[in-house]
Amino acid sequence: MKRPTMKDVARAAGVSPMTVSRVVAGEAGVAPETAARVGQAVRKLGYQRNDNARSLRQKNLGTSTIGLVVDDLANPFYALMARSVEDEAHRRGHVVLVGSTNDEPQREREVIAAFTARQVDGLIIVPTIGSHAFLKRPMAGGTQVVCVDRPAKGLAVDTVTVDNRAAAMRAVTHLLGHGHTRIAYLGDRFDIWTQAERYAGYLDALAAHGIPEDPALVRHELRSHPQARDALAVLRTLHDPPTALFTSNDLITLGVLDGLDHPAPLALVGFDDLPLGERLTPPLTVVSQDPVALGGTAANLLFSRIAGDRSAPRSVVLLTRFVVRGSGEFRGPRVSPGSS
Repeated sequence: MKRPTMKDVARAAGVSPMTVSRVVAGEAGVAPETAARVGQAVRKLGYQRNDNARSLRQKNLGTSTIGLVVDDLANPFYALMARSVEDEAHRRGHVVLVGSTNDEPQREREVIAAFTARQVDGLIIVPTIGSHAFLKRPMAGGTQVVCVDRPAKGLAVDTVTVDNRAAAMRAVTHLLGHGHTRIAYLGDRFDIWTQAERYAGYLDALAAHGIPEDPALVRHELRSHPQARDALAVLRTLHDPPTALFTSNDLITLGVLDGLDHPAPLALVGFDDLPLGERLTPPLTVVSQDPVALGGTAANLLFSRIAGDRSAPRSVVLLTRFVVRGSGEFRGPRVSPGSS
């Protein structure tokens, strides 16, 4: 059914739309019997005031909404980030519209277009690949933009990330320190900025120890649990298989864990923690980043911009934690069990 309008209410109550507007807004000066007729028509028709359109008619007022655009809201990492943004928005009387892109640029544009059409005051975006120069037009119209988790190509805005490259290098160095020289890298799409940074950290660690990269140990483009599990199965069939694994995100780690039911143990360090990771056998050693801190920091930057901050764009890099639990501490062939 068509949503009832103010004109519909006015027609049903036998008054002008202006009178309906005054009654709905709670203004004085309307006769009680007239206000009662309008109220009865409102209830009968199920009319609801469009606060968004009303606010747009008032100069210098926003819509009290922001948009959050993430890769996949089903991923617990992004779900926690979204909750953090929502908490910060709620404190400021704002509502958050959330959309997922599945790392598809066209879908990202569609979600952003839908949000900007609703005149959101600002956007927090986990950018997909490709140029984001298309955002310059809504930004020129007053929409504030902050990027989180990854920078956006072609856009100078506030950005909140973590120390991806350094953290990955630390993780792989940890495996090298336990005697492993055959360390496999299992990653997502290489064109995703975070994945490229983590792969660079993997290479940095090998180079620092004089170990050349072996392309046979590298697997990119792993987008699902089955793909990660199957990639591990292939790695095990190599003539000189890996003795340790570095997985570049939580979803890949989960897929690898599905395929680790093998008599020969493999050392494993994952990027991103997992719920109950400490209760696995062995407990999971990880690079842990804080999605709540990422979301909260991005939200604070956005609301600062909405409030009028026009300083130069900032790049905020949050630190990760390296959590040693057991899965990354299996001794490699180059270190005897009694060594430290």
